[in-house]
Amino acid sequence: MDPEIINTLQQTYKTIDERGDPELVVAMYGDFSTNYDEIMSKAGYRAPAIAAEEVSIRVPENQRKDVRVLDVAAGTGLIGKELTKKGFTNIDAVEPSDSMMKQIKSSGIYTLMFQEFLGLGQNTIPKGTYDIVVSAGAIRENHIPLSGIDDMIHFTKTGGLVVLLMNNFDVGPKTKAESHMNQLEEKGLWCKESAEILPNYFLGKEGIVFIYRVL
Repeated sequence: MDPEIINTLQQTYKTIDERGDPELVVAMYGDFSTNYDEIMSKAGYRAPAIAAEEVSIRVPENQRKDVRVLDVAAGTGLIGKELTKKGFTNIDAVEPSDSMMKQIKSSGIYTLMFQEFLGLGQNTIPKGTYDIVVSAGAIRENHIPLSGIDDMIHFTKTGGLVVLLMNNFDVGPKTKAESHMNQLEEKGLWCKESAEILPNYFLGKEGIVFIYRVL
């Protein structure tokens, strides 16, 4: 991995975590949206490919074109691109950044696109709509709040899956998220099917993927 890229990303995420305002965070992502894909590729960001693989192994190939997927905090559409390679064609996206949304629209991958935040109680995304909701790297400070996880459950059909990938090295945010997810399970809203450690997930560090089934 390019040391300069790694240093740039580390400084970027440090600044994002310190800003404390989702609107400012969105603006910051917009600043490097045009070369986001290149930067993340050089940083060895494996989450989009892993997310698509986790979804694919749970859906037979002959059913993938009929499965409705929501890509949460879709960014420039990296997960959508990977899902398309595996035969998924009915993919929607939610992304608050205007600059990122422009790239999502130009990709031609997504059917419906929602430019909005999660966790604020103001979503226009229909409830109980999706067979699979997937998100990578978005459950962290100043990104999607924990209440956004509740929203993901609401968007998912009963019996559908929520696939969440996050880093496993920022102990505080990961612990808070896992505690909240456990509380949602105790309430009977979903059940955990698996939690798998992902070596070399991002910047040479571990990640984790959670799979939940909505009840």
